[in-house]
Amino acid sequence: MDGANARVTLSSRPDWMYLLRDLYEFYRTIPAGGSKTIRNHQRLVRERISRALSSNAELRERVPMQKPVTAHLSRAFARGRLERHAPFMSTLETISPELEWLYGYEKVPRGLEKKFAFAELAGPFGPVVVDDVILGLVLFAPGCTYPAHSHDGITESYICLTGAVSENDAGVYAPGSLIFNPPGHLHRITTADQQPSLLAYAWVGAPEVLASQKMSFTRRRA
Repeated sequence: MDGANARVTLSSRPDWMYLLRDLYEFYRTIPAGGSKTIRNHQRLVRERISRALSSNAELRERVPMQKPVTAHLSRAFARGRLERHAPFMSTLETISPELEWLYGYEKVPRGLEKKFAFAELAGPFGPVVVDDVILGLVLFAPGCTYPAHSHDGITESYICLTGAVSENDAGVYAPGSLIFNPPGHLHRITTADQQPSLLAYAWVGAPEVLASQKMSFTRRRA
C-alpha cells in the first residue's frame, strides 16, 4: 500500500489517543452533583469515547486554521498547566498546531469574530472520525458574551479547562467544573474580563442529527 494513502488511526498517533483517554477520565471523575440526568450523560460520553478507542478510529487530516481569538491560546495553555488537569493541557498543546478553528455560523455577530472560535476533536467529520458523539474545544477571549443559542436533538456539556464562565448569569464555573445543557435549552455564556476561557465540549445525539446540525443564534425579541 502506498504510504501516502495509508489509513491513519489512533494507534499510530499516540497524542490523540492520550487526549481521548484524558477526556474519558474527565467524564468518569468529574462530579455529577447528585444528578442522575448528568450522570447518565457522562456515561454516554464515556461509552462513545471508549468505542472510538477500542475500534482504533480513523484520524482524518484537516487543514489547520487560526482565528483572531487563537492569539489567546498560549495564555490559556499557560493557565491550564497550573490546574489538576495539566497532563491533558500538555497533550492538547502538543496537537494544537493541527487544529482547525472555526465559527460554525453563516453570520457571526459584529465583534464576536474576534472573541471566540471552536475546534472539533472528534465527530462525523473528524479529526477523530466517529458518528455518535462530537468532542471539541471552544475558546473565548476575555470579556466575551456568547449570544443565546440552543441545540435541537443534542445533549451538550462543557468542561471548563481555564478561565471562568457564567451561563445565563446563573452561576460561575471555574476550571474543573461541568456545565450541562439538555436538548433545546437556551443558553448564553459570558467570560471573565481578565483571562481567556478554554472549554472542552461533548455533544451526544443521533448520528443523523450530529452530522447535520446547524448552529444559529436566537434573535432578541423586539
